[in-house]
Amino acid sequence: MRLFIFGYGYSASAFVERVRGRCSWIGATTRSSDKAATMTAAGVAPFLFDGTARDAATAEALRQASHVLISIGPDANGDPVLRHYRDDLSAARPQWTGYLSTVGVYGNHDGAWVDEETPCRPVSRRSVQRLAAEDAWLDWAKATGLPVEIFRLAGIYGPGRNAFVNFDKGTARRLVKPGQVFNRIHVADIAGALEAAIDTPSATRIYNVTDDEPAPPQDVVAYAAQLLGRTPPPEQDFETAELTPMARSFYGENKRVSNARLKRELGYAFRFPNYRQALEALYRDGWR
Repeated sequence: MRLFIFGYGYSASAFVERVRGRCSWIGATTRSSDKAATMTAAGVAPFLFDGTARDAATAEALRQASHVLISIGPDANGDPVLRHYRDDLSAARPQWTGYLSTVGVYGNHDGAWVDEETPCRPVSRRSVQRLAAEDAWLDWAKATGLPVEIFRLAGIYGPGRNAFVNFDKGTARRLVKPGQVFNRIHVADIAGALEAAIDTPSATRIYNVTDDEPAPPQDVVAYAAQLLGRTPPPEQDFETAELTPMARSFYGENKRVSNARLKRELGYAFRFPNYRQALEALYRDGWR
């Protein structure tokens, strides 16, 4: 497998670690020349891409890829990969193309369950852009006859990005909005789900990648405090709490996201099906 990734971030790097032994070559883009040296040391060939222009070296690497993962977001002008590398990707005809999206495309459903057949009603600008990017990738698949799999990710956490880290930073808060729940996904399960997709015959399909148990955010903070043996921060009413506009916007979308299709069609068994199991593992094995 020759793997090329657009956007060597938190989720993509976890995927690389999972499938490294199966790859004869791995390349990925980054915006940062400083990060390129770290990628090289990790056995990943770096390619600089900030979304503004096509690069010949990147195009050549892409044309030789058997598997392609897109892990960078769209902007106001659409998806930057399709904007600059559509023809190169079409010519490469990879065996597998995956696109990382977000459950934010569903918008608000007042706490009801949603699945991949639920009509999307994105609220935030970023989610509207994501849905447009999904549609663009589905159009590309239809035009080329090549399959693309779209993975809608819930709130991502794992080592270095979790409730324990927030306690370390002094930023842990228990915001309470009655009835509010969120799904989450451990980064290890993102990597596992992507590997399961690679091992299943490709078809153009959308999958929710999320845990089994949507839960109130304050419960996660309280459980992390319990594991740490610390007093949880006091509950704060969401309506009166001081929040950035982006933080407040997350609470405008309330839904329970089903992962049944992923389990049924890809046969994936989640390593961390709920936040309690994940936090217990992070506490035991290291959360930083």
